[in-house]
Amino acid sequence: MASHSPNLECRMYEARYPEVDMAVMIQVKNIADMGAYVSLLEYNNIEGMILFSELSRRRIRSVSSLIKVGRIEPVMVLRVDKEKGYIDLSKRRVSEEDIQACEERYNKSKLVHSIMRHVAETLGIDLEELYVNIGWPLYWKYGHAFEAFKIIVTDPDSVLNSLTREVKEIGPDGQEVTKVIPAVTEEVKDALVKNIRRRMTPQPLKIRADVEMKCFQFDGVLHIKDAMRKAEAAGNNDCPVKIKLVAPPLYVLTTQTLDKEQGISVLNKAIAACTEAIEKHKGKLTVKEEPRAVSERDDKLLAEHMAKLHQDNEEVSGDEDSEEEEDTGMGEVDVENSSSGFMD
Repeated sequence: MASHSPNLECRMYEARYPEVDMAVMIQVKNIADMGAYVSLLEYNNIEGMILFSELSRRRIRSVSSLIKVGRIEPVMVLRVDKEKGYIDLSKRRVSEEDIQACEERYNKSKLVHSIMRHVAETLGIDLEELYVNIGWPLYWKYGHAFEAFKIIVTDPDSVLNSLTREVKEIGPDGQEVTKVIPAVTEEVKDALVKNIRRRMTPQPLKIRADVEMKCFQFDGVLHIKDAMRKAEAAGNNDCPVKIKLVAPPLYVLTTQTLDKEQGISVLNKAIAACTEAIEKHKGKLTVKEEPRAVSERDDKLLAEHMAKLHQDNEEVSGDEDSEEEEDTGMGEVDVENSSSGFMD
């Protein structure tokens, strides 16, 4: 590990300056008399300028409505003076297609840069050294280092073991010789793979649907239980289906999957199987919320709602014999195991 304080500032790409007619991502730093000074985020925050005449194709009534300090957005490169370090940019000449392509590239580059910077900081090595040996060669070989990182998640050796670099040494005869050695040490490789897998391994999506299910037959509970089993049987190893009671007659069906479309399809099949089973016994299933991807927050809200319903149910349990209350309960339900149901 290097003893000096590592330099963690570096551009994302090998080229020090962008090409003319290229869309780049900038952040507005200051608005002056002639235009706006900006930082080019992909090029280690080197400075560029957008003249007011390049803000809009229309007549400018208010500069503040077009550009604000702190805003991040794509713009077009008009001129690059590498000797003086001047970069002229345009907001009005960037097309929707340019914007979309630039944002997609930048988001990928930003993730790569974050991983590379973390590895450099952790190991105490210069970020540019890491880019020279790993990052930029991967950009050349794969079009974007992000594409290489996706492969590294499952097969790091196929990507990293092919990288080499040249070092100069003094041979036995006193002459300088060039040797080709692996570009990635085991220490760097382990740290890089660990970070890439942590940041880029796909996380399963939770897919959920909300339904109401009722059956007024004498054996309604048994029929609902059977319909629930049919719903769960519609799942598979990749998308196992679970069905839980929220409060009669509301149930939720869930599955977890890496493929959103597959998860939605499986839940739709589960709903269809459940519907067919309950309708055979003159029951009814109504879809309240179609299958959709849900967040951890949605899960938390559902859990809180179920807990509140459970608490409310305990508070009124002494009123079971009230003549005013309709008898809709059919005993306890094992929610976790989805092995029983309610009749409404």
